[in-house]
Amino acid sequence: MKLWGGRFAKSTNVMVDDFNSSIRFDERLYKHDIIGSIAHVTMLAKQNIISEEDMNTIKTGLEELLNDIESGQVAFDIHEEDIHMNLEKLLIEKVGQVGKKLHTGRSRNDQVALDIRLYMRDELALVDEMIVNLQGIILDMAAEHLDTIMPSYTHLQKAQPITLAHHLMAYFEMLKRDRNRLEDAKKRMNQLPLGAGALATTTYPLDRYFVADMLGFDGICLNSMDAVSDRDFLIEILSTFSVLMMHLSRFCEEIILWCSNEFQFIELDDAYSTGSSIMPQKKNPDIAELVRGKTGRVYGSLMSLLTTMKALPLAYNKDMQEDKEVTFDALDTVKMCLPIFSDMLRTARINKKNMYDGAGGGFTNATDAADYLVKKGMAFRDAHEVIGKLVLYCLKHNKTLETLTLDEYQDLSEVFEKDVYEAISLETCVNKRQVIGGPGKDVMKEVIAINRKYLGKVE
Repeated sequence: MKLWGGRFAKSTNVMVDDFNSSIRFDERLYKHDIIGSIAHVTMLAKQNIISEEDMNTIKTGLEELLNDIESGQVAFDIHEEDIHMNLEKLLIEKVGQVGKKLHTGRSRNDQVALDIRLYMRDELALVDEMIVNLQGIILDMAAEHLDTIMPSYTHLQKAQPITLAHHLMAYFEMLKRDRNRLEDAKKRMNQLPLGAGALATTTYPLDRYFVADMLGFDGICLNSMDAVSDRDFLIEILSTFSVLMMHLSRFCEEIILWCSNEFQFIELDDAYSTGSSIMPQKKNPDIAELVRGKTGRVYGSLMSLLTTMKALPLAYNKDMQEDKEVTFDALDTVKMCLPIFSDMLRTARINKKNMYDGAGGGFTNATDAADYLVKKGMAFRDAHEVIGKLVLYCLKHNKTLETLTLDEYQDLSEVFEKDVYEAISLETCVNKRQVIGGPGKDVMKEVIAINRKYLGKVE
């Protein structure tokens, strides 16, 4: 008989057992379920709800059970529905009837709400480490490429010259925000739901604050109905994962472009590229493309959970079992993408010459030419018009701003002097931008130093 079978006159259909079971995916919660159970039974003894002797027997049994699972000696049973019922049955088999006292004062509703919080708290710490590792790679690459000039783009049209360091550090800032969002979500998640029972607490004198302190929670959920039916924290985490994957996807899109024959800004290491079964010349950025593709998978997990939760009345509903598969899938996807993306980026070879040459085309120094006139006393709108006409002249005569003669400059404005060529050189265009947050070498060094402190990597 199932542990809850007393009210039923016959067994559930075999198909129902399979359909109702979640053990195939929630078995990964075994460790955190046991940790939560140890805290719960310790509190039961403290409150004289069970004896110290029973507590010690149950606690020892749980610890032995954890060792059995981690040494591969346990096979979970689909007929026991979920990880909670499996562990309770295994505990009873190990310690006898006293094991049945473990469930005193709790429900699977508050138990699973606890387990998923404990599990995700640990997993978010791992994800954070992966993000920090990627940030470290970006930071080191930026420090190496302070002088690597490249074009920047708006509308995928060349805009202004910058450095690779400046471009890379834009993604560093995105990842900082991702870390902040995860930390923020974790704060709201870190409230103890255990003690809520099925939805209305219990008549036993539980000490929820004791359990919260024992398990490292910041506080307790103050409404028992909300405690068992809240999955906002998972939605927040999936939302943050989606934004994180969006950032990786944008980076991958640029890597894919930069690898193309049209750009040739970088070359991916052979270990992070694939070939074609029919075209022998191909070297495809499949890893970047897969990360870009898997972003949609994480988005799907978020939308799935939002859709699951959108029409659920209070309190717990079986629909909420669907929270785990999508959360675990998104988590696994993020944990798979971050390391391989990091290694792909770290091993990429940068073609500095092609980046520099790319910055030299498309009139990326046109804004600096306009600023040159402004510094000579011309109003910016007038300067903008003059440079626009110069660009049009260059296009008609197949020239660049650098190859125009001084006479050609002065035909449009007498303000131009010989120093215009220095003013529009790529090096000047980049390194004269000394406003903090810009691409100038000195301010970039300052930003890199700030972010080394942020990562705790002060040398």
